[in-house]
Amino acid sequence: MTKSGSLYICGTPIGNLEDITLRVLRVLKEVDLIAAEDTRRTSRLLNYYQIKKPLKSYHEHNERECADKLLEEFKAGRDIALVSDAGMPGISDPGILIIRKAIKEGIPVIPVPGPTAAVSALVVSGISTERFVFEGFLPRKGKKRKERLQELRKEKRTTIFYESPQRIKQTLKELAEIIKGRKLALLRELTKVHEEKIYGSAREVLNQLVEREIKGELVVVLEGNKNYLEESGGWEEMELLEHLSLLIENGYSKKEAVKEVARLRKLPKSKVYKEAIKIDYIDSGYKV
Repeated sequence: MTKSGSLYICGTPIGNLEDITLRVLRVLKEVDLIAAEDTRRTSRLLNYYQIKKPLKSYHEHNERECADKLLEEFKAGRDIALVSDAGMPGISDPGILIIRKAIKEGIPVIPVPGPTAAVSALVVSGISTERFVFEGFLPRKGKKRKERLQELRKEKRTTIFYESPQRIKQTLKELAEIIKGRKLALLRELTKVHEEKIYGSAREVLNQLVEREIKGELVVVLEGNKNYLEESGGWEEMELLEHLSLLIENGYSKKEAVKEVARLRKLPKSKVYKEAIKIDYIDSGYKV
């Protein structure tokens, strides 16, 4: 019986072609086939390192059909390397489907680590790396986008997400409206010739981009909400009005703050609302 081949998940450079490991280069030279998100981009990488191997297109539009064909290759004993345009396959890129199918069929799945834009951005953001969450791309519009942004407002961990040049200004505008005073870093074209880092609040970063045409790959790193109060404690010693003000300062609408405070304190919403109407909203913040 023919021994099945293995699937190698290979991390490739996110920009600078020198950011590739010796192990990835060895694997790419040794496998029987390379499944690539964009064969043209992968060809440039292979040509740079003088690697000649058959390439098969594997992207989001042919993933299901291609995954089944790759399974036949594995069963015939062939080793395959999976690469994306940049970084680790499966991280906001195609890959998870063939990985799941390979695992189900008992085919060895072997990680060959390499660069990833999310972690590279995090370590130069100046924002806490102790606990963080990766959000991929935010929903483009509609209810799902609004809900995701509200989740970011409450998230206590550092949040990393990708964004397109076409949507970055709108995203920063929305963040500036619901998240006030928290640190943010925008990392553009990491490891490339025009690498750029912009630090500040969402509003401060947006102000630097207003008159610019934005191009390239973008990563946003957002500081976690340090003041979000949960049921576990922290608000018990506060006055009711102070509790409301804190939530509003961290992006809650008055209605949402009333609902949350009433829930935590087990009070009628009507009673909490009577306190909330004392809060006077002004553009520069909230006054009690």
